[in-house]
Amino acid sequence: MNIATTPKLPFYKATGRECELFETADDNGLPLLLKGPTGCGKTRFVEHMAARMGKPLYTVACHDDLSAADLIGRYLLKGGETVWVDGPLTRAVRTGGICYLDEVVEARKDVTVVLHPLTDTRRTLMIDRTGEELVAPKGFMLVASYNPGYQNVLKRLKPSTRQRFLSISFDFPLPETEIAVVASESGLEPGRVAPLVRLAGHIRRLSGMDLEEGVSTRLLIYAATLMASGMGVDQALEAAVIEPLSDEPDTQQALRDLVSTIYG
Repeated sequence: MNIATTPKLPFYKATGRECELFETADDNGLPLLLKGPTGCGKTRFVEHMAARMGKPLYTVACHDDLSAADLIGRYLLKGGETVWVDGPLTRAVRTGGICYLDEVVEARKDVTVVLHPLTDTRRTLMIDRTGEELVAPKGFMLVASYNPGYQNVLKRLKPSTRQRFLSISFDFPLPETEIAVVASESGLEPGRVAPLVRLAGHIRRLSGMDLEEGVSTRLLIYAATLMASGMGVDQALEAAVIEPLSDEPDTQQALRDLVSTIYG
């Protein structure tokens, strides 16, 4: 779990009216669900909006063992005494901040039960162990994200949960936008970023390859950062694109062949 309160505005280049929708949702106390592939900018978008609106941000990376108690809080031993310690969701409610649940479908089922009262007109959080019932103030906002491409029968958002949220679909940006993003984040000049983005476009359009997903904007930033630090193109792409995308030798070689085509 990470808490961000820095006033610095993280770079984010809007691709539509998502910033306006985020602010309108916040003004009206409505929860927001972000859908899209890994590494397309969902988390950066939330960080940008939290800093832009001057709100504390409580980010929770959801996983198989994440329980309701991890979000709400628990009693812990401190100095020989048992004290109650708020979890990130409770702190966000108390402070009127943003609680961002990244990849919410990975969390245990009891988590969604806790979220339901916060995503309707009640806007309440019940803390059973202390007997408290917190009413979320106007500033509190619940944001969640997930990758629809990774859903399966065992891990998917139920309609009863999904329909409690406003939703925004994210995808990889247009080439000119992605060039600007990667150049800004890595410090590599746009002219050298352009072939990277072109390579990403080819990878994302590939079919019949053993790839669960195409290359993310995040990986392009990693590759560009290595190149801006003086690393050669082949070495940077091997470490930041080819190895992260696949463990299969044949697939890796196909990716290297594609790199050779783009870079000559």
